[in-house]
Amino acid sequence: MIEHITKGIKISVNTTFNGTSYRRGNLYYDFSYSISIENNSNETVKLTERHWEIFDTLNKTEIIEGAGVIGQTPILNPNDTYAYTSGCFLSSNLGAMKGHYTMINQMNLDKFKVAIPTFQLITPLLLN
Repeated sequence: MIEHITKGIKISVNTTFNGTSYRRGNLYYDFSYSISIENNSNETVKLTERHWEIFDTLNKTEIIEGAGVIGQTPILNPNDTYAYTSGCFLSSNLGAMKGHYTMINQMNLDKFKVAIPTFQLITPLLLN
C-alpha cells in the first residue's frame, strides 16, 4: 500500500493486475486501483476535481482531468473516509500513475490540492 498525507488528508492506494484483454485488436494490460481518502483534518472538505498522469513504458504519458471521481464529488467531514475503485489499461506490463485531487474547504471555500502519490502498475511476472 502506498500512502501520502497533504493538509491532513491521507491518500492510500492499492493496485491489482486483472489480466490482459484485447480492445480494438490490440493487447492491453488491465489494472485496477483502490483509493481510500481519509480526512484527518479538523475541516470539512469536498473533492471537486481529479488530475491523473498515467505513465506507460510503451506510450507517452496520458493526462486525465475531470470533475470528481467515478461520477461523485464526495464531502468528507473530519474523520470521514471515502473509498473507490477504478482502473486503466496499459499497452505494456509496466507503468505508473500519480496525480492530485482538488479539494475545497467547506468553511472558508479555500481550494487546495491533495497529492496522490506515485504508484506502480506492474504485472506479477515482473515481480519475480
